[in-house]
Amino acid sequence: MWHDAFHFPSLVWDWPIAIYLFLLGISAGATSLSVLLRRKGAGSESGIIKATALLAPLSVILGLLILIFHLARPWTFWKLMFHYQFDSVMSMGVMLFQLYMAVLFAWLAVVFRAEIETLRRHLLKEKFAFVDGLIALLARFERLLAPLLLLLAVLLGAYTGFLLSALKTYPLLNNPVLPVLFLVSGISSGIASTILLAVTLFKEHHHSPGVSFVHSFERPVLAVEVLLLVCFFTGLYFGGGQKEVAMWAAIGSGFWAQVFWVGVVGIGMLLPQLLSLLAPAALRERNGHLVLVCSLTLVGILLLRYFVLYAGQMTVV
Repeated sequence: MWHDAFHFPSLVWDWPIAIYLFLLGISAGATSLSVLLRRKGAGSESGIIKATALLAPLSVILGLLILIFHLARPWTFWKLMFHYQFDSVMSMGVMLFQLYMAVLFAWLAVVFRAEIETLRRHLLKEKFAFVDGLIALLARFERLLAPLLLLLAVLLGAYTGFLLSALKTYPLLNNPVLPVLFLVSGISSGIASTILLAVTLFKEHHHSPGVSFVHSFERPVLAVEVLLLVCFFTGLYFGGGQKEVAMWAAIGSGFWAQVFWVGVVGIGMLLPQLLSLLAPAALRERNGHLVLVCSLTLVGILLLRYFVLYAGQMTVV
């Protein structure tokens, strides 16, 4: 059963792609939330923004490394970095990554401007003093950097779905709802991952303004995600033919149907909400409760990526 679920004739993209899509979603979601939090007046002292400073770039870098070494000829990946093909989804994605990372690092430099200057003076004395001036120049354009970064983060989150929806021979993947679904679930993963890192690594209190702000998005985002899943499968059902076949193959029975109903819906959606609603008030006040809820949410979102990738390739036109 396990072997058949992960190895079948129509499989083209396997598990590293699911992790790659998951990591990009975390980066896009965390960045989107931190840009909005920054507009509320938060600065470098915020645990959420500190978490984003680690998660946003590192998850993209790790995702790209996974993708590069998964290629048949990883040493030729550098060609994609400089030879753009506007009719290639992969090439357009590389362009998006480059622009996103450049703007992200510029925005983070502005946010952590004081810390960077202090660190430079401590380690390098008066060397590279021009860096302070460069960041000061960038700070003058923060009002332009922030909305641009938010736009790029949204595009990155949607790109993870576009990458799969471009596979036209797979009716479940070739679905216009998929980019929006992956964007919204990416925001959900950004909520969970930034809170998780903020309260564990940066010791942010779970009632702090930053955590409370991000946490306030949890249920509305989940509601939209559920609605999109309903639209996703409803469109397949009424599409008839191989679309309907793909839907029943995915959620009707078998290994991946169990992953969806037990893992995605049960562990990733229902269980965190039940723990939040039914747990005693004293338990909800503990950071451990929040860590558990966020961890379950991330597990569900990762399983959603696996489910869509593998179940989507089981049925072909």
